[in-house]
Amino acid sequence: MTTALKRLLKMNNTVKRSLSGVLFLGVVLAGLLINKYLFALLFIFMEVCMLAEFYKMTMGDRYPKSRLFAIFIAVLTFCIIFSIYSFHIPIKFTAVIALALVGLMSSSLFVNDKEDFHLFSNLYTGLFYIAIPLALSNLIVFDAQGNFSGILMVCFFCIIWASDVGAYCFGLLFGKNGKKLCPSISPKKSWAGFWGGLLSAILVSVILKLTGLFPHPMVHCIILAIIMDVAGVFGDLFESQWKRISGIKDSGSIIPGHGGMLDRFDSTIFAIPAGTAYLAILGLL
Repeated sequence: MTTALKRLLKMNNTVKRSLSGVLFLGVVLAGLLINKYLFALLFIFMEVCMLAEFYKMTMGDRYPKSRLFAIFIAVLTFCIIFSIYSFHIPIKFTAVIALALVGLMSSSLFVNDKEDFHLFSNLYTGLFYIAIPLALSNLIVFDAQGNFSGILMVCFFCIIWASDVGAYCFGLLFGKNGKKLCPSISPKKSWAGFWGGLLSAILVSVILKLTGLFPHPMVHCIILAIIMDVAGVFGDLFESQWKRISGIKDSGSIIPGHGGMLDRFDSTIFAIPAGTAYLAILGLL
């Protein structure tokens, strides 16, 4: 393959990655800013895709009915939490989630092939890893009266994306020959990238506050950025560990040039609960 052809292919991949990234960014912003129903559809779609990728990665093609049942429970959990905030249904309806989990565990007793029974643990891991964090997103977009606003969630995503971009750029510029962050899991991640991502997250949080998008005092915006950045790094490494154990490069291919949905939102899965917990503990939600 000639050098010119290699450059052309690399350019095409860059264009494809950029276009798909911009398109997906538009979809996310539309889901967060237009109304609560688009928000619910967006997050349910993300949830289904990420769980399907995770179960494919950890279970292959085994136990398809149980995997579908687990995904159904995840969607049910999101819908119940959404309905509690949006339509003020009684909180006691969360008992349905517990009943569904009991059903999932009980159903595992009736599968014919129990040779790889240990794989069922991945069903529960996926629910805890993906479904619960995404269900918590309802706490961010609804207030106590059930009014919907996706602005704070947009701020969350801005911090997370700024951290990712900053880590990539600083790592590319200064981290090639520097000390690696966690070489046994992700050999390309460097400490230079970590500090670059952290500074970028803080900078964006300050800008969001100065523009009036962040409703909380400046000190909380900065602390929130630090917490979400660190949590996001752990989320990224956590997914990388699963991929390394499973022997795959990407969790999927749904987003051209970016891989799977889980690849794109691995840091988000850890960062959203961390940010939510911080604001909830301080009574800022």
